[in-house]
Amino acid sequence: MELSKLPCNDFVEVLASKAAVPGGGGASALVAAIGTALGNMVGSLTVGKKKYIDIEEEMWALKARCDIMQNQLLSLVERDAEFFEPLSKAYGMPKDTPEQQAEKERVMEIALKEACTVPMEIMASCCEAIDIIADFAGKGSALAISDAGVGIEFCKAALKGASLNVYINTKAMKDREYAELLNAKCDAMLDYYPKKAERVYNEVLNRLK
Repeated sequence: MELSKLPCNDFVEVLASKAAVPGGGGASALVAAIGTALGNMVGSLTVGKKKYIDIEEEMWALKARCDIMQNQLLSLVERDAEFFEPLSKAYGMPKDTPEQQAEKERVMEIALKEACTVPMEIMASCCEAIDIIADFAGKGSALAISDAGVGIEFCKAALKGASLNVYINTKAMKDREYAELLNAKCDAMLDYYPKKAERVYNEVLNRLK
């Protein structure tokens, strides 16, 4: 099942079901792709306008980055499901004997680390998207700044959402050194980028009111 190619209503329906995937990670990636696209739309409404001719080249460059990021984020919807499946199976492994318990712990540790890979990528993409949308909000068409505000809020939400999918897995890891390394990377992104997104949102809001 190609989750990112499902009709919106089908994606929402399967998301609401007891199916293991998609979950919070895939949903975060999709929300981030939508947020990035909203920023891209601001660029689309800016290029070709005489008023913004001085920044047209910059707008095209930002739009090109958004095009790449939108595709990457949609692919991460699929990859999150792919990487979570082994962890879902590991949780169901038997642990009736010491040998089974040891094997389950071994497999779980591998699966937990792999399951963090995609949410970390989603977070990094959200940070880049917030940087780009901030430029669109500050320089793009004034007629579309509300869309920049919506887009940056979506990316902020996706960033925070993806982080929870890292933290829930690092909490269960036996390798605490590796877990704390991932936690520190998440913490750093969460310390800076939601605040930046909120500043941009408030700037947009003040321009609209």
